[in-house]
Amino acid sequence: MIEYDKDAIVYPYITEFLRSGIKKTDDCLLREIEKQAREEDIPIIQPESARLLSVLCELKKPKRILEVGCAVGYSALLMSEKLAEGGSILTLELDEGMAKRARENIARAGKSEVITVRCCDAVEVISTITGRYDLIFLDGPKAHYIHMLNDCIRLLNKGGLLIADNVLYKGMTADEEHVVRRKITIVKRLRHFIAAQIARNELETVVLPLGDGMTVAVKK
Repeated sequence: MIEYDKDAIVYPYITEFLRSGIKKTDDCLLREIEKQAREEDIPIIQPESARLLSVLCELKKPKRILEVGCAVGYSALLMSEKLAEGGSILTLELDEGMAKRARENIARAGKSEVITVRCCDAVEVISTITGRYDLIFLDGPKAHYIHMLNDCIRLLNKGGLLIADNVLYKGMTADEEHVVRRKITIVKRLRHFIAAQIARNELETVVLPLGDGMTVAVKK
C-alpha cells in the first residue's frame, strides 16, 4: 500500500506551476493568515483552490453565502470580497478556539457586520437553517458532507452553487492503493457524497482534480 501521499492528486511540478501564476493578494490580513496557517498547520483552502473559489464568487456575485467549516476565517474573508452589495455570509465552526480567532480576524478586517460566525455542529444545526443561499461552501469535517447534502440542496436558490473542498482527500477517494486504514470511513463517505451529488437530478456536478479535489454543483 502507498503511504499517505500529499502529491497523489496533482504532480508537484503542476502544483508549483499553478501556484507560481497566482497573483499575491494586496490584503495584508489575508497574507498574515496564510503565514499563520503554514506555521501552525491550520487547515485553510489551498492557493489554487482559493483562486477557483474567488473566480466562482466573482462570476456569481452571491448575495447570501453559507459556509461549513470556518477555521480562522480565511475563506469567509476571501469570499466576502466578491459579495453583492448588501450581501452576507453565515459560517459554521465546531471548534470554539477557531471560531474565536475567526471572529477576531473578521473584526480586524472590518467585516463583522457582513460575516457571522456561529460556533456549532453543522450536522446538527443545518436542518434548522432557513432562507435561501446563492452559494454554499463545504469545508468542514469531510465525513459529514454526505449527511448535509439534502439540506444544502434545500437551502440553495435555483442557479446557486454548492462547492465542496477536499473531496479527493489526498488521492484516497479515487484509489484504494492510497487509502490509509484510519481514514477508511471518511473515504467511503466522500465517495458516497460525490456519487450522490452526481446522481441528483437537481444538480449539475463536476469533480475537479484541483488542490485536494473539489466538487462544483449548480442547482437547476
